[in-house]
Amino acid sequence: MKLLVVGATGTLGRQVAKCALEEGHQVRCLVRNFQRAAFLREWGAELVRANLCVPETLAPALEDMEVVIDAATARPTDSLSIRQVDWEGKLALIQTAQRAKINRFIFYSILHADKFPHVPLMDIKRCTEAYLAESGLPYTTLQLGGFFQGLIGQYAIPILEEQAVWVTGESTPTAYMDTQDVARLTLRALVTPETQGRTLPLVGPRAWTSAEIIKLCERLSGKQAKVTQVPLGVIKAGRQVLRSFQWTWNIADRLAFAEVLAGSYPFTAPMEEVYTLLGANPDDATTLEAYLQEYFGRILKKLKELTYEQEKQKRKRKKPSPFKR
Repeated sequence: MKLLVVGATGTLGRQVAKCALEEGHQVRCLVRNFQRAAFLREWGAELVRANLCVPETLAPALEDMEVVIDAATARPTDSLSIRQVDWEGKLALIQTAQRAKINRFIFYSILHADKFPHVPLMDIKRCTEAYLAESGLPYTTLQLGGFFQGLIGQYAIPILEEQAVWVTGESTPTAYMDTQDVARLTLRALVTPETQGRTLPLVGPRAWTSAEIIKLCERLSGKQAKVTQVPLGVIKAGRQVLRSFQWTWNIADRLAFAEVLAGSYPFTAPMEEVYTLLGANPDDATTLEAYLQEYFGRILKKLKELTYEQEKQKRKRKKPSPFKR
């Protein structure tokens, strides 16, 4: 198939592009910066320069494509707002896909987005789901929880570097998933006719609280976490301050997620029907234990090798020269 991946330089998008290439699909990636996306070309993808927020650039990107996989979202540090990218940009993309008569549109949303209308990105995702469903396009919406990859910077690295791990107290259980598994199941959904016109959850095999993740990281790293609790009221106040400045709106909107994840609504969903529908084996899904074990094992091995080399150089410098008196 001829696939256009939008957001291909992101955490999920790059895995979708890589998996699609490995499965023999013809992959085109919509990017804003060729230099930043050079690795995609090295993998074998075609790059096309376009911008969701500049609608007139989208039509050439979709020319001759059969499928659009939309993995784009505004970054916290983007100069463009979440509304500009995730709402106005996505509407322009969907409308362009309609005119291009795309055979399938895959959209990534957020699990339980309809339960949190006060969170800007989640409300926008909910509205985009509805707009896509009414567009007439053959679509599949995949609702995600969280990614394993995001836990590395949040928990693993601070624990290894003996830095503070910031938490808001007891967190809601979240069924995180490996982005490689998300990509693999996305492509299965693409070739499964029964997924057309459906909204499906894609979550990991188990839901984890922040306390459970910290304990797991401590066990695998052999280090004790320095946990710092931030009262939810402080986060809410900080969000209000950041909303006062236009250039920090995205950060403020992302902070709203902290309020959601500190709530009592579990971010998980039954996956039995999804695996059956896609003809996939749930036992093939990566567990968080396995993912973090591989990560810590690799990092600790490198640290041991580095320590050995440093000790070797020290002994070498201390060894007396036979030419000195």
